[in-house]
Amino acid sequence: MNHILSVAPMLDWTDKHCRYLHRLISEDAVLYSEMVTTPAILQGDTQKYIGYNQQEHPVVLQLGGSDATDLAKSCVIAQQYGYDEVNLNVGCPSDRVQKGRFGACLMNEPSLVVECLKSMQQAVDIAITVKCRIGVDNNDSFDNLQSFVGKIAHSGVKTIIIHARKALLKGLSPKQNRSIPPLNYDYVYKIKALFPELTIVINGGVNTITEAQQHLKQVDGVMLGRAIWNNPWLLHDLQSSLIAASNQSRDKVLQGYMKYCQNQIQKGVKLHWLLPPVLNLYHGIAGNKKWKSYLVTQAPKRVDDISLFEEAREFIEL
Repeated sequence: MNHILSVAPMLDWTDKHCRYLHRLISEDAVLYSEMVTTPAILQGDTQKYIGYNQQEHPVVLQLGGSDATDLAKSCVIAQQYGYDEVNLNVGCPSDRVQKGRFGACLMNEPSLVVECLKSMQQAVDIAITVKCRIGVDNNDSFDNLQSFVGKIAHSGVKTIIIHARKALLKGLSPKQNRSIPPLNYDYVYKIKALFPELTIVINGGVNTITEAQQHLKQVDGVMLGRAIWNNPWLLHDLQSSLIAASNQSRDKVLQGYMKYCQNQIQKGVKLHWLLPPVLNLYHGIAGNKKWKSYLVTQAPKRVDDISLFEEAREFIEL
């Protein structure tokens, strides 16, 4: 799978509705699920947590967990569902994740990570990848990162997404961990130079096409998160600049998403649950604030009436 452009897994954001919109905007970007824990898959409502639309491919399920057996079982289910890859989360710094002994704290237990990855790879035919940080707390030297990546590579994993910040497990919230620890892109560049056989994707602070192009001189792919959240149309511009020209327009995407909403409403989904992904579709265009306000205020009153999208579109001055 080509990892040149991907949208980061974002909790409470990159659900199947969001991914459907992103696929309308970009044909080729790799889309990631929100992080799903192994208990949610093995003991919860599996369809609720990992169900998706067939149009989303290529789509990756991101798993959170540290029990090799449970991770392997979850990978089998992911493969049965048709996911293209499974990604192990070794980068999330939240307290809840730490208590579950997974996420970024696993960077302090490389042997456990390797055990998990081997178990996952033995269970399925689809690719297993890793998303990590450049370090954790005081365990942040380049030598430690090089050693960690070397062990992952030895496990057989071929693709690693590296968020170019260390995680501070105490004293910072997950939100602060996305911005306060300084970015260190050089660490990621050096990892690619030392492990040329690996596919290395860089994540963290990538906000523009120019920045993405600069990174791609050093690594194999770029992953964007908040920048796409704030401005979904950036995904179209990145697709056109980095992969292949797209003839999509915002209005064509809106029409496609309206059809999707109609289908989801027929399945019992309330309209206001479908709104978040599309609120910033007209980011940077005159009338965007009125567009968003109209949708947010009207949707609770119009639970199954998608014509409000066309009404809100009247505020946009394209």
